[in-house]
Amino acid sequence: MKEYVYKKFSQFDYQEFHRTAYQLIPLWIASVLVGCTAVLYAKSFLYVEGISSDFFASYPEAIFIISPITFLGSWFLVHKFAPMSAGSGIPQVMAAVELESKSDLSKQLLNLKVSFVKVVSSLVMLAGGGAIGREGPTIQISASIFSFIHHTLPKQWEKFSAQLMILTGAASGLAAAFNTPLGGIVFAIEELTRIQFSKFRTTLFVAVIISGMTAQAMLGPYLYLGFPKVQLAGYSFVLWVILTAMIAGFMGGLFGSLVLSIHRWKKTLVSNRKHIIAVLIFSLCFASLYYFLNPAVIGAGKDVIEHLLFVDNKDISFNLTVSRFLGPVLSYGSGGAGGVFAPALSAGGTLGAFVSFVSDIPSEYTNVLILAGMVGFLTGVTHSPFTSAILVLEMTDRHSVIFYLMLAGMFAYLISMLVDKKSVYEHLKEDYLKKFIPDYGERKTNLPKESDDTYSD
Repeated sequence: MKEYVYKKFSQFDYQEFHRTAYQLIPLWIASVLVGCTAVLYAKSFLYVEGISSDFFASYPEAIFIISPITFLGSWFLVHKFAPMSAGSGIPQVMAAVELESKSDLSKQLLNLKVSFVKVVSSLVMLAGGGAIGREGPTIQISASIFSFIHHTLPKQWEKFSAQLMILTGAASGLAAAFNTPLGGIVFAIEELTRIQFSKFRTTLFVAVIISGMTAQAMLGPYLYLGFPKVQLAGYSFVLWVILTAMIAGFMGGLFGSLVLSIHRWKKTLVSNRKHIIAVLIFSLCFASLYYFLNPAVIGAGKDVIEHLLFVDNKDISFNLTVSRFLGPVLSYGSGGAGGVFAPALSAGGTLGAFVSFVSDIPSEYTNVLILAGMVGFLTGVTHSPFTSAILVLEMTDRHSVIFYLMLAGMFAYLISMLVDKKSVYEHLKEDYLKKFIPDYGERKTNLPKESDDTYSD
């Protein structure tokens, strides 16, 4: 035994150990920064959302004044100071991964200035009731932090590739934002890249664990949506899950198509005056949704889902479903910063509840359809069924319905492909790349093949 242990120690590669340790130090620092940043952003987001909600509940008419001002302010910040901070941020991360393999143009998509403007712009829009989320912005901010750490290291420092740092930062950002480590890992694999997982497993696991633990240390262990009660019916109930997922997947794909159409239409507006008019129209339409249709249109929609899951899953109406669908479209279309993950989950949850309501399904089974709707709608938007299912699973800790969630993701993905074979993120990523690579559509720059060592850990 002693000889065996001595032999193992004598074979230990101390040089390789020191090299790996030096590589991991920047990763640890970036992961802690991501965890802290995600928590501070989340607290700020919830604080502004709460104030906005309470104010408009007391003075509902004020939304016709406040929303145009804040939506316009949010757009102006992005337009004037950091155009690459617009929208969700996930397409920018996807584009940065490809650009990093060709040059350092990714710095224009991921930097501290973009991150700062993104935070401020999203909070300004949220103050006006904007139906936006913080998860997409957190992903871009986290990727920016990792990219910044990478590029500030001296050249002689042995470090991971810039692409790998961006991917890892994005995954750790989602993990810290939702407290969903598996979701962060699956998101990086499924949404951001198609490369072989083994090529970046070490960095991904380390970053997700450290950023997630940092967030938990500040917030405590928590579930994004708590522990909803779920009860499974017979096998025939699977058909209701599939139907709900297909409807939600179609609506999610339609949501993405509307967002993309608005984005491309706004690119045809050549003057600032036309942009300002467009933003004012979107904001007034949003205010009208709040005042005339349903006040639950404002914010990320987490409170709507919590009410359905924990208070009354039959307290649903057609106008709530419509408002939670159109609200994020109008908010995103205004041109400020803001994500669609949480709003998409909210829209899908209301769809699931509405299907249950019109079908007269017993209340004890409705929560399963709400969760299926959440998975289905998010899948329709992102075309990432596994990420969507794992995120909802980790948010609720309802392992008993994992197969229902996976089934929902699969059918939603198939239906969303009928709407558009590419996700809105993929389309927007290509639009960003065309800004830097004019002939991108012709020669299609791609990620390195699996034989490349760019992602080696």
